[in-house]
Amino acid sequence: MSKKPPKLLLIFNPNAGSGRAQKTLPLIKDHLTKNQQDFDVLMTDYAGHAQALVSDTALHQYQAVIACGGDGTLFEVVNGLMAHDAEQRIPLGVVPVGTGNAFSRELGLQPSDWQKGLDIVLKQQTTAIDVAHAQCKDNAFYFINIIGWGFAVDCGQTTMKVKKLGKISYTLATLWQTIKLKKHPITVTLDGEKREEELVMLEVANSRYTGTSFLIAPDAQIDDGLLDVIMLKKISRPKILSLFPTIYSGQHVHYKEVETRQVKSITIETHQAMPLMPDGEFIGETPVTISCVPKALQLLQ
Repeated sequence: MSKKPPKLLLIFNPNAGSGRAQKTLPLIKDHLTKNQQDFDVLMTDYAGHAQALVSDTALHQYQAVIACGGDGTLFEVVNGLMAHDAEQRIPLGVVPVGTGNAFSRELGLQPSDWQKGLDIVLKQQTTAIDVAHAQCKDNAFYFINIIGWGFAVDCGQTTMKVKKLGKISYTLATLWQTIKLKKHPITVTLDGEKREEELVMLEVANSRYTGTSFLIAPDAQIDDGLLDVIMLKKISRPKILSLFPTIYSGQHVHYKEVETRQVKSITIETHQAMPLMPDGEFIGETPVTISCVPKALQLLQ
């Protein structure tokens, strides 16, 4: 009697890509079927549903869990996986069908490369990657890509208002927020080194990209046991407008107003609680301690 082939668990967000993801589901199913790959599909119905589905599923019956959506779906799937004990976690796959899909760039995937994403999954090759953990006063969560504070959050909130415009929404939001540019007093502790700063923006990155195409942390690696910190100091509006195009190539890190560090942990404190944006989601607020959890997940790559 032949052994039944291992099964994939697909967590599918039909609202990803402003609803455009729904059109890809029949194509995804057909591609897997043609490749004789057994699978189950669980659809998400509300914010937080992907996390609940993964955390409540007995994972031993599956070969891997595949996040089909945008960065928000991936964020939830990662948190669902991390709710399981380390020995129970199964490999993670990424099939981009959302608007941003910044993390998928680590796999060489563009936001619409669902078939290439599936082909990576079907190869069944894994690598151990880091995950970041954020501990706030009232909640805690994991993230796989990047967490933003200050200007980054303002841009993210504006992006949500124009998200139906697609990839260009991130660029338009950033340009709009530049008009209202402001800095904030902040206390930053980098691997035990405490500093008082006035910053426009701070990003803590596990991977390189944000907002699809912004190479915000060009030196970040998802398996080095470190987090890359990008701090934008006081800067004029004309200067930030000249800096902005360089984010696509990662050259912004060479501006004197930008400081980068690689750390195992960072604590961010502000006079008043300020919102955070992990992986494009608006969750948590300062004060927060962010630490790297090395080799926490297996990624299909």
